[in-house]
Amino acid sequence: MDFRNILISVDASDNALRAVDYASAIVGSADGFRVTLLYIERAPNRDRFESEEAWLGQCRLDHERVFEFLTKARAVLVAAGLPDQAVSERTVLCSAEPSVAQTILDVQQEGGFGTLVVGRRGLTKGEEFLFGSVSTKLVHNAKNCAVWVVQ
Repeated sequence: MDFRNILISVDASDNALRAVDYASAIVGSADGFRVTLLYIERAPNRDRFESEEAWLGQCRLDHERVFEFLTKARAVLVAAGLPDQAVSERTVLCSAEPSVAQTILDVQQEGGFGTLVVGRRGLTKGEEFLFGSVSTKLVHNAKNCAVWVVQ
């Protein structure tokens, strides 16, 4: 695993943007770093929408929001000094199984990423117990890599 090969898992949130800012501040002007922005896509639950058209409309809105976020995140990394060709984006479609955390770990292992960066939502202990925490699962289950959790 190469620590200069960095995977930043993002979800188009402010916490994810803080993770991008943090990574760009550390590696932006250094030579030899590569950054991949990873978005795990999960389609919204169809049962929450009254029609197929409404569901498809939400899917389009989500896709546009993520595309805008990835464009902004790339610009932050390039502005910090990373060459444009050293920044890439990857989107992975994730169903209910495996979990988002496991999907991130699978991509990390497959891609030989030596550094994994993730933003933390800031759940309370009770919320974390009930709903789980992606960052906690990553810290406990990541192998052969550094994990940066940015709050």
